[in-house]
Amino acid sequence: MTTESWDAGTPDVEIGHLATEQRNPASRDLDLLDSLGIATLINEQDATVASAVVRELPAIARAIDGITDRIRAGGRLLYIGAGTSGRLGVLDASECPPTFNSLPNQVVGVIAGGDFALRHAVEAVEDDPRAGAEALRQQSIGSGDAVVGIAASGRTPFVLGAIAYARENGALTIGLCNTSGSELSSVVDIPIAPVTGPEVLTGSTRMKAGTAQKMVLNMLSTAVMVKLGKTYGNLMVDVQPTNRKLRKRAIGIVAEACEIPLAEAEAALSESRGNVKAAIVARCLDISPEEAAKRLDATSGIVRRALETPPG
Repeated sequence: MTTESWDAGTPDVEIGHLATEQRNPASRDLDLLDSLGIATLINEQDATVASAVVRELPAIARAIDGITDRIRAGGRLLYIGAGTSGRLGVLDASECPPTFNSLPNQVVGVIAGGDFALRHAVEAVEDDPRAGAEALRQQSIGSGDAVVGIAASGRTPFVLGAIAYARENGALTIGLCNTSGSELSSVVDIPIAPVTGPEVLTGSTRMKAGTAQKMVLNMLSTAVMVKLGKTYGNLMVDVQPTNRKLRKRAIGIVAEACEIPLAEAEAALSESRGNVKAAIVARCLDISPEEAAKRLDATSGIVRRALETPPG
């Protein structure tokens, strides 16, 4: 890069004051450590992430309730971010269908630069707020949706543009960042800001900040799906047995839920044509898979309610 092409940006995008950009005194001599020393230091710093997330649990709970209400009413959950933050959002969204049998468009991840950016650095696009708005326009965002903007700094223009567009269209807006008093937190309905402090590698927010974001996203999607009846206790009863591993898991889930041998669970699952929920209800209540399906339909697919509801 020549000096003529270098542009340090204007003062309004100064980031040196951000906690995520500060130099960490604990890792000042990082390059002098041996391999065990580096790994130990990173591990010690990672151990502080959970306490940062703990402080945000009330806000996370409010977000869970808001997202659940919208999905129950037919809306969607959308994550949007750039770089690491965007990749984490796409990852969480992509894991919902196989884990919870959610509809493919029920939880959506949007990353600045599109799918190409999942494997390649496309950093310049994060500076364009209009690109963020356009990305959500293409998703046909409406008042029934919930949008989670993810940005470690809390000031990424792409994310701020997306959030502004979401607000204009009546969506519930949630901001996930790793700095206090950020612009993102000030413009969303529910701010979530686990402040993880300086990184081991100065400014590398794929580390502690990214870990905190992953923890929060796991909480949001998992808790929402639990509240939607996608689990029975801590069992993934909406898992789809589409390969050998998942078939074994499904058999194990039926066996655990009904407290029966694996062979009986496999037979129950076969009789229910692979429907884990129906197999559990049928076997536990000693009814036909068809009757089990009716009970599940009458209780919005919630296994516990189907087991407890008197036949009607």
